[in-house]
Amino acid sequence: MSLPRGHFTPDCAQVLQRVLEQARSLGNRAVVAFDLDSTLFDNRPRQARILREFGAAASVPALVECAPSHWDSGFDMKGAMRNCGLSADEVERLYAQARKFWLERFFTSEYCSDDVAIQGAVEFVKGVAETGAIVCYVTGRHVGMKQGTLEAMRKCGLPLPGGNVRLILKPTLEMGDDEFKREAQRQLADVGNLIAAFDNEPTHVNDYRRAFPDATIVHLATDHSGRPVALLDGVETVPHFGDALSRTACSSE
Repeated sequence: MSLPRGHFTPDCAQVLQRVLEQARSLGNRAVVAFDLDSTLFDNRPRQARILREFGAAASVPALVECAPSHWDSGFDMKGAMRNCGLSADEVERLYAQARKFWLERFFTSEYCSDDVAIQGAVEFVKGVAETGAIVCYVTGRHVGMKQGTLEAMRKCGLPLPGGNVRLILKPTLEMGDDEFKREAQRQLADVGNLIAAFDNEPTHVNDYRRAFPDATIVHLATDHSGRPVALLDGVETVPHFGDALSRTACSSE
């Protein structure tokens, strides 16, 4: 996934190694939490597929050619439409219809199975799981997306739920993500000693920081909802998972 430049932790590989070392020392007493979308998974193939299908349905040839690379600003559909070659006027005329088409498909099992892994994510999560620590996927995806989520995990090679790996899904599509994540954080406190959490959404990262001040809280600088939320002091920021297992520093390239 091509990621924006930003102010990253100087040696993010060292941050990831620290999490692995602590997980090894604590084994099944340790808990490491991972968000999915824009943290472990790159959603741009899903986004591009939906916009291509909208282009076909609405007879807009430029959108039929939509590729993941056109989604270079997170969830900015207007930007993606412009990148596909539409004029500003065309984007404004089609946006409401395209957005409705997107909403009917994005939060479904069928489409989330298109997701691919962010750089280094599979290797890092496997490394954590192999220490015996409890891996908790804590995602705002609702339970109706479970099968597609498992399919994408299997396709990418992420550890599947079972044993020391758990998947915590939002109970309903309608439940707010902030509310769900805070409730999930309370559940994590009962599972074991949360030593680290990884999320792309600044609000959720800050909530982890407040709830678990002794843990390593890592912000994935991929994309997010766009809310102007400043990260709290002590939060680490990385562009992806690099090649933490071989101590290769991750970069924004």
